[in-house]
Amino acid sequence: MFKIVEINDHVRVEPELFGMPIKKAIKKQLEKSYEKYIDEELGAVVAVLEVISVGEGILIPGDPAAYYESEFKLLIFKPELQELVYGHITQITNFGAFMNIGAFEAMIHISQTMDDYVSFSKSDSLIGKNSKRSLRRNDLCIARIVALSYKTIPPKIGLTMRQPGLGKLEWIKEDKRKAQLQAKRITKAETKTAKPRTKRKGRRRK
Repeated sequence: MFKIVEINDHVRVEPELFGMPIKKAIKKQLEKSYEKYIDEELGAVVAVLEVISVGEGILIPGDPAAYYESEFKLLIFKPELQELVYGHITQITNFGAFMNIGAFEAMIHISQTMDDYVSFSKSDSLIGKNSKRSLRRNDLCIARIVALSYKTIPPKIGLTMRQPGLGKLEWIKEDKRKAQLQAKRITKAETKTAKPRTKRKGRRRK
């Protein structure tokens, strides 16, 4: 998920930035330092939002840069296990699909793309045998994170779309319509069964 975090740290400002206003120089340095930064604790840094405060500069003998104790805000993206994510399919392969979920790409194994037997089509799509549903590049989907590993950078993220309420947006809408129709049928049947029967009065024989 996307989060805004506040960090207090000493920022090393390089000499070529000395002519700038101090906050602007520190922001510029932070943008350079955090570009494409990813780790397990912080996640992926998307943007440096603001330099909140700056302390006095410190010089270290032999180092031409200056160090400033600074407090600043970062926009980060840190995926969590069991989190629901929204994104689009970027690639279809014979073993599954890849989905862009923000700062990272995640993989959906072919067995986790839908609740059906799925096969890879020559048209670069995944097709459900019984449902005939298809998953293609650029399809918008909702998935759940079920695997997450930072042994490599960027991290490996595994998704599933086999649970209720997940999958391609068109599938979710279709399932919702079917559930609403089924609920109406059940309500109608229950109302019909519960309706009291009126007794007909017959004529008495003399």
